[in-house]
Amino acid sequence: MDYGLRGKIAIVTGGANGIGAAICETLAAEGASVVVADVNAELGERKAAEIRSNGGQAIAQHVDVIEEASVQALFETTIAKWGRLDILINNAGFTRDMRITKMSVGDWDAVVDVILKGAFLCTRAAVLIMAEYGWGRVVNISSRAHLGNRGQANYSAAKAGVIGFTKAMALENGRNGITVNAVAPGIIGTDAVLTLPHFSKIKEAAELNTPIPRIGEPEDVAHAVAFLASEHASYITGDVLHVTGGRY
Repeated sequence: MDYGLRGKIAIVTGGANGIGAAICETLAAEGASVVVADVNAELGERKAAEIRSNGGQAIAQHVDVIEEASVQALFETTIAKWGRLDILINNAGFTRDMRITKMSVGDWDAVVDVILKGAFLCTRAAVLIMAEYGWGRVVNISSRAHLGNRGQANYSAAKAGVIGFTKAMALENGRNGITVNAVAPGIIGTDAVLTLPHFSKIKEAAELNTPIPRIGEPEDVAHAVAFLASEHASYITGDVLHVTGGRY
Protein backbone atom coordinates (compact mmCIF):
# COMPACT_ATOMS: atom_id res chain seq x y z
CA MET A 1 0.00 0.00 0.00
CA ASP A 2 1.18 3.52 -0.74
CA TYR A 3 0.97 5.44 2.53
CA GLY A 4 2.34 8.58 0.91
CA LEU A 5 5.49 8.58 3.04
CA ARG A 6 8.02 9.12 0.26
CA GLY A 7 10.46 11.83 1.29
CA LYS A 8 9.37 11.87 4.94
CA ILE A 9 11.99 11.72 7.69
CA ALA A 10 11.34 9.30 10.56
CA ILE A 11 13.00 8.42 13.86
CA VAL A 12 12.21 5.01 15.35
CA THR A 13 13.46 4.40 18.89
CA GLY A 14 14.24 0.81 19.74
CA GLY A 15 14.50 0.34 16.00
CA ALA A 16 17.25 -2.26 15.84
CA ASN A 17 15.15 -5.39 16.35
CA GLY A 18 11.68 -6.78 16.97
CA ILE A 19 8.70 -4.54 16.30
CA GLY A 20 10.96 -1.50 15.95
CA ALA A 21 12.97 -3.13 13.17
CA ALA A 22 9.79 -4.06 11.30
CA ILE A 23 8.61 -0.46 11.58
CA CYS A 24 11.92 0.81 10.21
CA GLU A 25 11.74 -1.63 7.30
CA THR A 26 8.13 -0.74 6.46
CA LEU A 27 8.66 3.02 6.62
CA ALA A 28 11.79 2.72 4.47
CA ALA A 29 9.97 0.52 1.95
CA GLU A 30 7.33 3.26 1.74
CA GLY A 31 10.01 5.77 0.79
CA ALA A 32 10.72 7.41 4.15
CA SER A 33 14.27 8.09 5.32
CA VAL A 34 14.69 6.33 8.64
CA VAL A 35 16.88 6.88 11.69
CA VAL A 36 17.33 3.53 13.44
CA ALA A 37 17.73 4.81 17.00
CA ASP A 38 18.76 2.20 19.56
CA VAL A 39 20.81 1.74 22.71
CA ASN A 40 22.52 -1.18 20.93
CA ALA A 41 24.68 0.68 18.42
CA GLU A 42 25.97 -2.47 16.69
CA LEU A 43 22.49 -3.87 16.05
CA GLY A 44 21.31 -0.45 14.91
CA GLU A 45 24.11 -0.16 12.37
CA ARG A 46 23.36 -3.65 11.12
CA LYS A 47 19.66 -2.88 10.62
CA ALA A 48 20.38 0.44 8.87
CA ALA A 49 22.85 -1.30 6.55
CA GLU A 50 20.27 -3.98 5.76
CA ILE A 51 17.69 -1.33 4.87
CA ARG A 52 20.18 0.45 2.61
CA SER A 53 21.09 -2.84 0.91
CA ASN A 54 17.40 -3.26 0.08
CA GLY A 55 17.29 0.17 -1.56
CA GLY A 56 16.03 2.20 1.39
CA GLN A 57 17.41 5.29 3.09
CA ALA A 58 18.56 4.73 6.68
CA ILE A 59 21.17 5.71 9.22
CA ALA A 60 21.77 4.40 12.72
CA GLN A 61 22.16 6.52 15.83
CA HIS A 62 23.00 5.31 19.31
CA VAL A 63 20.55 6.70 21.86
CA ASP A 64 19.76 6.13 25.52
CA VAL A 65 16.23 7.50 25.65
CA ILE A 66 16.35 8.26 29.37
CA GLU A 67 19.37 10.54 28.98
CA GLU A 68 18.45 14.06 27.87
CA ALA A 69 21.82 14.74 26.24
CA SER A 70 21.66 11.49 24.28
CA VAL A 71 18.17 12.30 23.01
CA GLN A 72 19.28 15.79 22.02
CA ALA A 73 22.18 14.31 20.06
CA LEU A 74 19.75 12.01 18.23
CA PHE A 75 17.65 14.92 17.02
CA GLU A 76 20.67 17.05 16.17
CA THR A 77 22.08 14.20 14.05
CA THR A 78 18.74 13.79 12.26
CA ILE A 79 18.47 17.48 11.43
CA ALA A 80 22.11 17.65 10.35
CA LYS A 81 21.58 14.69 8.00
CA TRP A 82 18.15 15.45 6.51
CA GLY A 83 17.20 18.97 7.59
CA ARG A 84 13.90 18.21 9.29
CA LEU A 85 11.78 15.60 11.08
CA ASP A 86 8.29 14.44 10.11
CA ILE A 87 7.65 11.23 12.04
CA LEU A 88 8.59 9.99 15.52
CA ILE A 89 7.89 6.44 16.63
CA ASN A 90 8.36 5.97 20.38
CA ASN A 91 8.97 2.25 20.48
CA ALA A 92 11.85 1.82 22.96
CA GLY A 93 10.93 -0.43 25.86
CA PHE A 94 11.43 -3.81 27.45
CA THR A 95 9.94 -6.11 30.08
CA ARG A 96 11.26 -7.19 33.45
CA ASP A 97 8.49 -9.46 34.66
CA MET A 98 7.88 -10.68 38.20
CA ARG A 99 5.28 -10.51 40.94
CA ILE A 100 5.24 -7.18 42.71
CA THR A 101 6.37 -8.77 45.97
CA LYS A 102 9.64 -9.68 44.23
CA MET A 103 9.96 -6.47 42.20
CA SER A 104 12.68 -4.07 43.29
CA VAL A 105 12.60 -0.31 42.91
CA GLY A 106 15.27 -0.76 40.24
CA ASP A 107 13.06 -3.21 38.33
CA TRP A 108 10.22 -0.71 38.43
CA ASP A 109 12.30 2.33 37.48
CA ALA A 110 14.18 0.63 34.64
CA VAL A 111 11.02 -0.35 32.77
CA VAL A 112 8.94 2.74 33.51
CA ASP A 113 11.77 5.18 32.75
CA VAL A 114 12.61 3.77 29.31
CA ILE A 115 8.97 3.56 28.21
CA LEU A 116 7.59 6.76 29.72
CA LYS A 117 10.51 9.10 30.31
CA GLY A 118 11.88 8.07 26.92
CA ALA A 119 8.60 8.98 25.22
CA PHE A 120 8.54 12.29 27.08
CA LEU A 121 12.08 13.32 26.14
CA CYS A 122 11.78 12.27 22.50
CA THR A 123 8.33 13.76 21.98
CA ARG A 124 9.33 17.06 23.56
CA ALA A 125 12.24 17.34 21.15
CA ALA A 126 10.20 16.21 18.15
CA VAL A 127 7.19 18.50 18.42
CA LEU A 128 9.40 21.59 18.65
CA ILE A 129 10.81 20.70 15.23
CA MET A 130 7.52 19.55 13.69
CA ALA A 131 5.69 22.70 14.76
CA GLU A 132 8.03 24.77 12.58
CA TYR A 133 6.69 22.97 9.49
CA GLY A 134 3.08 22.65 10.62
CA TRP A 135 3.07 18.88 10.05
CA GLY A 136 4.08 15.92 12.16
CA ARG A 137 3.21 12.43 13.26
CA VAL A 138 4.00 10.89 16.64
CA VAL A 139 3.09 7.24 17.14
CA ASN A 140 3.66 5.74 20.57
CA ILE A 141 3.88 1.99 21.00
CA SER A 142 1.73 0.95 23.94
CA SER A 143 0.59 -2.64 24.53
CA ARG A 144 -2.49 -4.70 25.25
CA ALA A 145 -0.81 -4.98 28.67
CA HIS A 146 -2.22 -1.53 29.48
CA LEU A 147 -5.29 -3.50 30.54
CA GLY A 148 -3.15 -5.30 33.13
CA ASN A 149 -1.14 -8.51 33.16
CA ARG A 150 -0.05 -10.67 36.07
CA GLY A 151 3.64 -10.23 36.76
CA GLN A 152 3.83 -7.02 34.73
CA ALA A 153 2.94 -4.25 37.17
CA ASN A 154 5.80 -2.09 35.90
CA TYR A 155 5.21 -2.77 32.21
CA SER A 156 1.41 -2.52 32.40
CA ALA A 157 1.60 0.75 34.32
CA ALA A 158 4.09 2.21 31.85
CA LYS A 159 2.08 1.17 28.80
CA ALA A 160 -1.11 2.56 30.35
CA GLY A 161 0.83 5.76 30.99
CA VAL A 162 1.79 5.88 27.32
CA ILE A 163 -1.90 6.08 26.44
CA GLY A 164 -2.53 8.95 28.84
CA PHE A 165 0.57 10.70 27.52
CA THR A 166 -0.64 10.17 23.94
CA LYS A 167 -4.00 11.79 24.66
CA ALA A 168 -2.40 14.77 26.40
CA MET A 169 0.04 15.31 23.53
CA ALA A 170 -2.78 15.09 20.98
CA LEU A 171 -4.62 17.91 22.77
CA GLU A 172 -1.50 20.06 23.01
CA ASN A 173 -0.22 19.68 19.46
CA GLY A 174 -3.18 19.34 17.10
CA ARG A 175 -3.24 23.06 16.24
CA ASN A 176 0.31 22.72 14.97
CA GLY A 177 -0.66 20.06 12.44
CA ILE A 178 0.79 17.28 14.60
CA THR A 179 -1.19 14.12 15.32
CA VAL A 180 -0.29 11.86 18.24
CA ASN A 181 -1.63 8.32 18.41
CA ALA A 182 -0.79 5.00 20.03
CA VAL A 183 -0.65 1.43 18.79
CA ALA A 184 -1.27 -1.32 21.33
CA PRO A 185 0.03 -4.71 20.12
CA GLY A 186 -0.99 -8.02 21.57
CA ILE A 187 1.25 -11.09 21.43
CA ILE A 188 3.65 -10.52 18.54
CA GLY A 189 6.07 -13.10 17.18
CA THR A 190 9.32 -11.24 17.68
CA ASP A 191 12.56 -13.15 18.19
CA ALA A 192 12.29 -12.45 21.91
CA VAL A 193 8.89 -14.16 22.04
CA LEU A 194 9.70 -17.00 19.64
CA THR A 195 12.72 -18.05 21.73
CA LEU A 196 10.91 -18.16 25.07
CA PRO A 197 11.10 -21.64 26.63
CA HIS A 198 7.31 -21.71 27.03
CA PHE A 199 6.56 -20.35 23.55
CA SER A 200 4.54 -23.43 22.57
CA LYS A 201 2.13 -22.72 25.43
CA ILE A 202 1.88 -19.07 24.40
CA LYS A 203 1.11 -20.09 20.83
CA GLU A 204 -1.49 -22.61 21.92
CA ALA A 205 -3.21 -20.07 24.19
CA ALA A 206 -3.22 -17.44 21.44
CA GLU A 207 -4.79 -19.82 18.95
CA LEU A 208 -7.41 -20.84 21.51
CA ASN A 209 -8.31 -17.43 22.97
CA THR A 210 -7.82 -14.94 20.13
CA PRO A 211 -10.70 -14.29 17.69
CA ILE A 212 -8.13 -14.26 14.89
CA PRO A 213 -6.46 -17.49 16.01
CA ARG A 214 -2.78 -16.78 15.59
CA ILE A 215 0.11 -14.85 17.05
CA GLY A 216 0.64 -11.46 15.43
CA GLU A 217 3.58 -10.66 13.17
CA PRO A 218 5.81 -7.60 13.60
CA GLU A 219 4.61 -6.46 10.19
CA ASP A 220 1.02 -6.33 11.49
CA VAL A 221 2.12 -3.63 13.91
CA ALA A 222 4.38 -1.91 11.39
CA HIS A 223 1.57 -1.36 8.89
CA ALA A 224 -0.71 0.04 11.58
CA VAL A 225 2.06 2.48 12.50
CA ALA A 226 2.65 3.42 8.86
CA PHE A 227 -1.05 4.21 8.42
CA LEU A 228 -1.12 6.45 11.51
CA ALA A 229 2.08 8.15 10.30
CA SER A 230 0.53 8.94 6.95
CA GLU A 231 -1.67 11.67 5.52
CA HIS A 232 -4.46 9.08 5.34
CA ALA A 233 -4.76 9.40 9.13
CA SER A 234 -4.73 13.21 9.20
CA TYR A 235 -8.04 13.43 11.12
CA ILE A 236 -7.14 10.81 13.72
CA THR A 237 -5.40 11.91 16.92
CA GLY A 238 -5.38 10.91 20.57
CA ASP A 239 -6.54 7.44 19.61
CA VAL A 240 -5.34 3.91 20.41
CA LEU A 241 -5.27 1.27 17.67
CA HIS A 242 -5.17 -2.24 19.12
CA VAL A 243 -3.32 -4.80 17.01
CA THR A 244 -4.31 -7.84 19.03
CA GLY A 245 -6.31 -10.11 16.74
CA GLY A 246 -9.37 -9.06 18.75
CA ARG A 247 -8.00 -10.12 22.14
CA TYR A 248 -8.80 -7.64 24.91
